Amino acid sequence: MPRILMERSGEMEVFARVVQDGGFSAAARNLDITPSAVSKLIARLETRLGTRLLVRTTRALTLTEEGEAYYHSALRILQELNDADQEAAGGAVRGRLRINTTIPFGTMFVAPAIPDFIARNPDLIVDLSFTDGIVDLVEEKTDVAIRMGNLPDSGLIARKLGQSRRVVCASPDYLARRRSLQAPADLEQHDCLTFNFRRARPSWPFRVGGQDVAQPVKGNIVVNNGETMKQMALAGAGIARVGLFHVADEIARGRLVALLEEYNPGDLELVHAVYVGGGPLPHRVRAFIEYMVVTLGEAPLLRGNS
Repeated sequence: MPRILMERSGEMEVFARVVQDGGFSAAARNLDITPSAVSKLIARLETRLGTRLLVRTTRALTLTEEGEAYYHSALRILQELNDADQEAAGGAVRGRLRINTTIPFGTMFVAPAIPDFIARNPDLIVDLSFTDGIVDLVEEKTDVAIRMGNLPDSGLIARKLGQSRRVVCASPDYLARRRSLQAPADLEQHDCLTFNFRRARPSWPFRVGGQDVAQPVKGNIVVNNGETMKQMALAGAGIARVGLFHVADEIARGRLVALLEEYNPGDLELVHAVYVGGGPLPHRVRAFIEYMVVTLGEAPLLRGNS
């Protein structure tokens, strides 16, 4: 039997957390250690493996091909370790698990994953609630919610599950009726569909001439969810900026046209699982979140590079 290095699981956990949280500082906060300690652990891991796993720039952190493979293996191993601990401690995954997310995301990604999740955890009852509104987890007795976009300040704990590239798009009918759109500044002459969230931006991000710019947009239709925005865009009501997973099929079929792609600055819509903190995370919640980390990690439209 090969010799087991006791620090391996710790290195794996730190590495996985860095990837999930999108950076060393965020991982350090969640692990309650210093960023320098995270950096040293990752450096030690890469030295031991003899390969680079992460590439860091001032703007982003990305996985190498080797890092991608190691990340998924690490998640599997860490889950198996967690399962072993739970089994030894009598921590079976059972009871009722209440999950909330938006209708489009739930239909596209959560619902298809549930049958296999139940097959792995047959003592569990999954209670799904798909709504376009933001629910109060405590009031609605929800164990975990999956939310898209920037999270408002709250007392909830968040775990990043994935990310979807945002795309600016419109229907061929709208584009045929309106003046040409060659650069972000041309949006001032167009009807732009916007969200009515309090945290919604009054401008859209672009990169022009190597510089990031915030282009003001306006229009006479505001909505509260991506599915409605997609339907408005399909109806020719204006130009939308929405997560690619909402509209990828419509773009592929030619029902919508992606616009200003050469100016896209890497505009991402983050996907998080959120839950109430304040004590040990129930086994059923942890099992679901870890399962979705792996499941959504294998979904091309949620990697942010599609």
